[in-house]
Amino acid sequence: MSYISQKDRDLFENLFVLELANNHWGKVDRGLKIIRDHAAIVRYNNVKAAIKLQFRDVDEFIHPEFKGSIDHRYIKKTEDTKLSKTDFARMVEEIRYLSCIPMATPFDEASVDLCVEFDMPIIKIASSDMNDWVLIEKIASTRRPTIVSTGGASEKDLDDLVSFYEKRDIPLAINHCVSLYPSEDGELELDQIDYLKSRYPDHVIGLSTHEYHDWQSSILISYGKGARTWERHIDIDHEGVSVASYCSLPQQCDTWFKAFHKAAEMCGGRSRSKRIISRKEVEYLDALVRGAYAKRNLEPGYVFTKESFERDFYLAIPLRKGQLSCREIMNGEVLASAIEVDSPLTIDHVSGPYNQNPGLKSLILNRGL
Repeated sequence: MSYISQKDRDLFENLFVLELANNHWGKVDRGLKIIRDHAAIVRYNNVKAAIKLQFRDVDEFIHPEFKGSIDHRYIKKTEDTKLSKTDFARMVEEIRYLSCIPMATPFDEASVDLCVEFDMPIIKIASSDMNDWVLIEKIASTRRPTIVSTGGASEKDLDDLVSFYEKRDIPLAINHCVSLYPSEDGELELDQIDYLKSRYPDHVIGLSTHEYHDWQSSILISYGKGARTWERHIDIDHEGVSVASYCSLPQQCDTWFKAFHKAAEMCGGRSRSKRIISRKEVEYLDALVRGAYAKRNLEPGYVFTKESFERDFYLAIPLRKGQLSCREIMNGEVLASAIEVDSPLTIDHVSGPYNQNPGLKSLILNRGL
């Protein structure tokens, strides 16, 4: 990894961190579906996003006397959600393939080494580890840009950590965070963003949030206050697994991202960001996008992979209404109905996030000729 310093703080600007945590429940296929469903929302909202995993060296993380305990929720969940390094490598590969930034929270020193092995561009320090200087020093030794959530940290905790990173010239973003899962609206303490910006003016300040009543208000307020990185836990409604109230489903993240764009539009100033592309310009460019067409007859049940798509489909203009294009990445989706040679691949041919989310489906149905 090339040398990086505090001047590279722009990496954090307008960055969304989607916290996968242990919602894969120890199943790599479930983890991949969470990644794919949320990455589709990221792509269609044109935002910069990291999908963050949690790493623990489970065999060493739990004391031998407590292994297998069902009386301690944290221990039981840690053991129940254990994945192999190979499984994590597959998930990191998928995050990169879908053009998101792979990221992790390591909870022990061996997991920091795993972050380096996977070449994670950003590392997260959890609120619970604000005073774990053995872990903090190990993370800092990697010189990776770091985000920290303040949680219940004291002012001295924060001052010490910020000073530690500044002396080493390592980029550090600071997320205001209330460690209540979920958080009520009256518990968010969003004025702390003002405090953090005033006390640490050389750092990007963000918001790690767990509220659950709406997905618009906090980002509108926090953006206006100057927060420029945001974090939420993510999950999917799949196979009857209950979703925690503080987790965000893909359609809720869709609302969240759109609220971000509305906040940026209403706040105006774009001296540090790319201009907002007008709808007129988007429609013009959509007319130039290539659509997907079948090279041969294909039957229902056909599974899309990067290799099979390149073998069995071709891209050409014009893009037709309802047709999938070169912008859509098909990986792991299944053909729901037969398609004939030279026919356009439409949203109705494929099961998956593109036709499950009303907003995405409407966009695809209404673009093109």
